[in-house]
Amino acid sequence: MSEIPVRGVDVGPETRCEHYHTDRDVVAFKFACCEPYFPCYRCHEAITDHDAVPWPRDRADEPSVLCGVCETELTVPAYLEADYRCPSCDAPFNPGCRAHADRYFEIERS
Repeated sequence: MSEIPVRGVDVGPETRCEHYHTDRDVVAFKFACCEPYFPCYRCHEAITDHDAVPWPRDRADEPSVLCGVCETELTVPAYLEADYRCPSCDAPFNPGCRAHADRYFEIERS
């Protein structure tokens, strides 16, 4: 289905993986160290030979989050402002990803 490369462990057609596979686990993330998308940081750890580098703040205007349902690519601000729903197809995203946001994006600490 996907024309956009998504790498990971047992990745399904909507970017679910071995580690996260609920109905809402339909996003994938780019890391600053890699070009393909990964469904989660654990997939990155499992199949690469280097440490993950979160998406940098100075590249926030570049797409780095993928909706696995409609393949819309989102910038970090668009993803964070979307209230855990795809702004294109309204697919629900897993709010639990918030717990790992610092693994995916350089974020400002308050």
